[in-house]
Amino acid sequence: MRPPRRARILIVEPNEDVRAPLELLVKGLGLEPVSFSGVSDQLDVADAAIVEPGLGEGLTVAKALRARGVPLVFASIFPADAETRAMQPAAYLVKPFPRHAMENALSNALSLQ
Repeated sequence: MRPPRRARILIVEPNEDVRAPLELLVKGLGLEPVSFSGVSDQLDVADAAIVEPGLGEGLTVAKALRARGVPLVFASIFPADAETRAMQPAAYLVKPFPRHAMENALSNALSLQ
C-alpha cells in the first residue's frame, strides 16, 4: 500500500534567499515544495502555488496557473493591485510576513481544491 501523495506547492520566487526559506516552510508543513524553473510542465503538477507576482515572470506564471484552477498565494514586496486582486488569490501576503500567515494561507489555498 502506497502512502498518500503529499500536496505539491509550486514556488515561483526569483530570489534564492527568499525561495529557500519558503521551501523549508512548505516541507515543515508536510507538503512537497517544487521550485519553478521555467518549465511549463511544472504547472500541471501543482496543487497550489506561492508566487511573487511583482518580479520576474511571476505574474505570467500566476495567470497560467489560475487558468488551470490552481489556488494562488501571492507573497510580494509590493502591495496588491487591481490585476493581482482580480486573480482572486487565496491570500496576498506582503513581505516580510510571519510564518503563521503563510501556514494559514496555504491551508486556505489547499481547501479551495
